[in-house]
Amino acid sequence: MALLSLVILAALAAASAQQTAQKARIKDIASIEGVRDNQLVGYGLVVGLRGTGDSSQTVFPSQTLVSVLQRMGVTVPQTGSNSASNMQVKNMAGVFVVATLPPFSPPGAKIDVTVSSAGDARSLEGGILLMTPLYGPDGQIFAQAQGALVLGGYVAASGGNSHQLNHPTTGRVIGGALVERQVPFDLNQLHTIDVVLNDADFHTAEQMAGAINKAFGAVRAHAIDSRRIEIAPQPAEDRAQLLDSIEQVEVDVYPRARVVVNERTGTVVIGGTVRLQPVSILHGGLSVNVISQTEVSQPGPLSSGTTQVVEQTQVQALDKPVNRIDLKEGATVEDLVQELQRTGAGARDVISILQAMKEAGALEADLEVL
Repeated sequence: MALLSLVILAALAAASAQQTAQKARIKDIASIEGVRDNQLVGYGLVVGLRGTGDSSQTVFPSQTLVSVLQRMGVTVPQTGSNSASNMQVKNMAGVFVVATLPPFSPPGAKIDVTVSSAGDARSLEGGILLMTPLYGPDGQIFAQAQGALVLGGYVAASGGNSHQLNHPTTGRVIGGALVERQVPFDLNQLHTIDVVLNDADFHTAEQMAGAINKAFGAVRAHAIDSRRIEIAPQPAEDRAQLLDSIEQVEVDVYPRARVVVNERTGTVVIGGTVRLQPVSILHGGLSVNVISQTEVSQPGPLSSGTTQVVEQTQVQALDKPVNRIDLKEGATVEDLVQELQRTGAGARDVISILQAMKEAGALEADLEVL
């Protein structure tokens, strides 16, 4: 029922509403082509753990440690009982480090990084990330990361019992990376400025081109396709000022009817612009439970029998009654949610019903399953 409450809150917010236009700024529904983030990745070591690091079966952290020590002038024997292959270092873990480099980030700017264990470490709590180079897709170093980890979870174990909260093998270093190289991009080299919609839609693209032309008082923008709008700047026009003016223009947006379903968590979000056609839904189910109990059979006194362990198995089948839902013409999302709540449908039931309605053509919306 908790899921259905969430569905009701999402549906009632806009249920029975007409598909009217909403005002939105261009910067909220589109992006400028070429002005983009860049992903960075690197491999490094986290040290300072309390015996929760990688085990000896994970070889690459030890190899990395040997390489780091050699660069610092510390020689590690490669043969014999003290070789690197016999190192027992449980206070470190090999990790992958990822970050997002925002556009126009100058050298010296700080960005956040996410650190995730690459081996079998149990927790990164209390760890410090050693200096790690972060590479771009072209193999060039764009940032260096280092710092103390902040975790959103923990793991505690004692006497064979353990308790874990969230994911203790992933953490963040806030402002832990310094940008070493800026991604080259010159706005003044743009002969045309292309605005790209986040969601492809011909009507929105035409509306955006018209709004830009109205704001500038001249025909300077036209829609190339359902996602791209092209604007022609003047020869000596300041590109940054032009982009600022474009991003502030408001456009009439018609949200798409969409139902989002997450089968892993059982979450269903239904937009208020979703339309329903007349449909009759019959929903029931057969539940089969197999119960096994182990009993000890003792022999009678003075008998030659032996004690036997006997397994008692019971099969229980429950055929649930069929629930019927009738949605007539003009039914709203609110009507659907109320009927589902009345029948006591669970999360998986709601997902199955929505998928069946989509196949039957009774759900006029895009059904997105995550």
